[in-house]
Amino acid sequence: MNLALWIGAGLLAVVALTGGISKTFVPREKLAAVQGGGWTEDAGAGFVKTLGVLELLAAVGLILPAAAGIAPALAPVTAVCWVLLMAGAMITHGRRGEFPYVVLNLVYLVLAAFVAWGRFGPESFSS
Repeated sequence: MNLALWIGAGLLAVVALTGGISKTFVPREKLAAVQGGGWTEDAGAGFVKTLGVLELLAAVGLILPAAAGIAPALAPVTAVCWVLLMAGAMITHGRRGEFPYVVLNLVYLVLAAFVAWGRFGPESFSS
């Protein structure tokens, strides 16, 4: 179970890092031209960059606290925050009729919920 939770957190961290880098450093106009990035046309550049920074923080928060043994409870808290972020992404893509992205975000949401459940429960870092 511990290995599955680490793998899940690692996969989510890669997704968060990739999304965070693109939203933080790629101009909004370029993001809007990429498939699945059309939502950025309706969002301000500051909002998109803020989401990017949050995703970068999530990438760090899913792995570093637990790996370093410093405030490891931040890992499941970060996973819960990722669940909320993915719920927002699902709503955004759903409103735009981008249902394959809704499904993809649902997969990420379920994975994050699994990590949060596992790290708050049976494989808590405090036990």
